[in-house]
Amino acid sequence: MKSRRKVTSSPRSKALEWLHALVFAVVVASIVRWFAIEAFTIPSSSMEQTLLTGDFIFVSKLHYGARTPKTPLQIPLTHQTIGSTNIPSYLDWIQLPQYRLPGFSRIQRGDKVVFNYPMQLDKPVDLRTYYIKRCVGLPGDSFCIKEAQVYVNDAPQTQYPGLQYRYHLETTAIFQEQFFRRYAIREFMPAQGGYLVHTTPATAKQLGKLPSIQGVRRIVIPQSKVNARLHSDGTTFPRNADHFGPTVVPAKGMTIPINAITLAQYEHVITYHEEHQDVQIDNNRLWIDGRTVDTYTFRKNYYFMMGDNRHNSEDSRFWGFVPQDHIVGKAVFILFSLDPNKRFLDKIRWGRIARLVNS
Repeated sequence: MKSRRKVTSSPRSKALEWLHALVFAVVVASIVRWFAIEAFTIPSSSMEQTLLTGDFIFVSKLHYGARTPKTPLQIPLTHQTIGSTNIPSYLDWIQLPQYRLPGFSRIQRGDKVVFNYPMQLDKPVDLRTYYIKRCVGLPGDSFCIKEAQVYVNDAPQTQYPGLQYRYHLETTAIFQEQFFRRYAIREFMPAQGGYLVHTTPATAKQLGKLPSIQGVRRIVIPQSKVNARLHSDGTTFPRNADHFGPTVVPAKGMTIPINAITLAQYEHVITYHEEHQDVQIDNNRLWIDGRTVDTYTFRKNYYFMMGDNRHNSEDSRFWGFVPQDHIVGKAVFILFSLDPNKRFLDKIRWGRIARLVNS
């Protein structure tokens, strides 16, 4: 009777098997991340109440179409740096032309959109920091803000349920954090005669009915108070976060005359996002590749983005339009959420597990 020998794999072959499995997993994950869906964490309060700090969300790249990679020399499944270090995870020696695959929808007003921050000019487009805001202006839209009300093509914007504004609560009572938490108010501070809070109009109306609160007033920045930090030349266009525009969102094929007014609005776009080799602007005149031009036709579509937390959001009011090639995808699903101000199991927001991103 022949004896059977037990076949065992060597440590080296086992290591190769694990390596092959790891490489396969990384490749599959990279393809899914590039083509279909990617996970993001909400880092700030600019989208409250719609999205909260600590929400872990899935962003669909299928909706608007995935972008082909522009920076091929990067470590898979990383963005900008390796882990939590400051070591770059990429080399920008090679920059490929970027294209977008067909998607099954276009960006709509009201969409919650993830995009690359357009002012981060020291990094390739696909490796600029991720932002998420609500799209409020499409290519070609006429856009303005009056008394904190957004108007698009002369029509007032829909008041989405999550929109927050700054209110003054007139009261002599002293409120603890638990009081504000009860009304989902996460940003509050004592002010003369009461408190300043960021909340929705519906909650503000609810607070106004409490016997301990004598009055609720929405804070609107006076038109005369100019914020020089806002996008475009404050001298040509005096504006602030509650009074902005009017302006037209650039659209591919749209032609504008070149003068002091149009250059104040579109200088940054023409200089940094239209992919010209040489742009010079001097004395309200525009030179492109050494030739002076009297009119300009845009090469790309652009979008106007704003945070739902209207008085605590750095958005297109401050840094301008978002180019089409900076669009990453649409926020569609909240996987789970952790409150950064709490500890242990109290951190888990149980009501925000496995839910669709609301309006």
